[in-house]
Amino acid sequence: MELLKITTQPIEGQKPGTSGLRKKTRTFMGPHYLENFVQAIWTGIGGATGKTLVLGGDGRYFNDRAAQVILRMAAASGAARVIVGQGALLSTPAASHLIRQRKTDGGIILSASHNPGGPDEDFGVKFNTPNGGPAPEDVTNRIFAATETIESYHILESQDVDLATPGEHALGPMTVEVVDPVADYADLMETLFDFNAIRGLLNSGFRVTFDAMHAITGPYATEILQNRLGAAPGSVMNATPLPDFGGGHPDPNPIWAKPLVDLVMGDDAPDFAAASDGDGDRNMILGRGIYVTPSDSLAVLAANAHLAPGYAKGLTGVARSMPTSRALDRVAEAKRLTCYETPTGWKFFGNLLDAGHITLCGEESAGTGSDHVREKDGLWAVLLWLNILAARGESVADILTDHWNTYGRNYYSRHDYDGVDADRAAGMMDALRAKLGDLPGQSFGSRKIAGADEFAYDDPVDGSRAEGQGLRITFDDGARIIYRLSGTGTVGATLRVYLEAVETDPAKLHGDAQEALADVIRAADEIAGIKTHTGRDAPDVMT
Repeated sequence: MELLKITTQPIEGQKPGTSGLRKKTRTFMGPHYLENFVQAIWTGIGGATGKTLVLGGDGRYFNDRAAQVILRMAAASGAARVIVGQGALLSTPAASHLIRQRKTDGGIILSASHNPGGPDEDFGVKFNTPNGGPAPEDVTNRIFAATETIESYHILESQDVDLATPGEHALGPMTVEVVDPVADYADLMETLFDFNAIRGLLNSGFRVTFDAMHAITGPYATEILQNRLGAAPGSVMNATPLPDFGGGHPDPNPIWAKPLVDLVMGDDAPDFAAASDGDGDRNMILGRGIYVTPSDSLAVLAANAHLAPGYAKGLTGVARSMPTSRALDRVAEAKRLTCYETPTGWKFFGNLLDAGHITLCGEESAGTGSDHVREKDGLWAVLLWLNILAARGESVADILTDHWNTYGRNYYSRHDYDGVDADRAAGMMDALRAKLGDLPGQSFGSRKIAGADEFAYDDPVDGSRAEGQGLRITFDDGARIIYRLSGTGTVGATLRVYLEAVETDPAKLHGDAQEALADVIRAADEIAGIKTHTGRDAPDVMT
């Protein structure tokens, strides 16, 4: 066993985003690429010496090899202990819980979330801080600065650590503790939800189908839904995590989880269905014959969270990302809760959660969570839905209908234009930004623009300011259009256009979202010149 100091040099493009550093897998597998970034993490957090860290990932291709490299680098840099999920596996919410439960100095999560996996697909590395949440901007800025000046890294030359066997293993002076990746998380869920009530629901003939999409939540859902709650064998489909997610795209939406959508729309549909993504932090909720949008799901959960034991005392407040529909705002107003509007990125919820300002939060991109961890949590959302269904004794469709009748419906859709030429996408945003001041008062169809701006956020906890968070167009009847360039892809730019219209007429609450939003969609193209700037006639994905 030998301690090596490897000479290296900066590699361009290692700036982490809101969810760490994501690149093509072969990029991470290139000479020094992973090692440079990990060494920069150590530098960005003030060194690894004496620290206890958590390590795990979603099992995508290169997960196992990357974990061994990180362990050897942690040992070489003086870390005291690394707690690793068995097989180097941990869902993102389970990693967040483990960091908090064991009071560690943070952790490294290996995942590109909902992006495809495989040697020619995507990989990612992110650091979560001691609160269990994604690193804030000051930390990621320090990490990025370190990638630009790195001259060497340290790594221990050794045999692989046995990550298949739970227990403690020595790696030089460092202890590697291999733990069951599921047990602690499953135990936490039992403290939040009425498992007896859910068990009774499932034993009554209520049928559940959960699609793990050959991603990390398979073992978690199998343990909780089938083993602990008594769902029928086979209720969890695609339950085995695979390095390439079985060739699928582990993004729980009606496009990539179409077989599940077809199932609930069919003749022999289950009463409730759900899916989660690559690393287990996103969710999709469906009932027999109905799809629940993430924005509606967030609002329904906020309105009914008190039915679960862990939230019986009520919510201290709620928060949503700016592009998420304002359905949550309507619930908050009715329940006299403060509703915070934050930039996209879960780290912005972290300060609000840590300060006790909010209990529940979520975003339109299928992420929902609460103060139990500092990450969004797909399976948690599924269990809260099941707890609500058990308590209310109604179907998903009935609960959603009652919600719309009570609060109105915020028709909502997100249109994604993937792989757009980055310069052309930026040009469109620049042109729109330049005319924001001239838009108020202009009419598009029957709607008049009431406001147009670029969203900026002043954090009420630490006073930090985040600018350039998306261009907003608001109409006089409450409709909205949001334009953002997303940083979660690895090729080109993804233009996201968020469309929203408010409906309170009981006779118009059950229409098709795309039809209800048709004039907003037309206005979105007319205002920004999407087709002209991108060359695209239609979005690649509509959710």
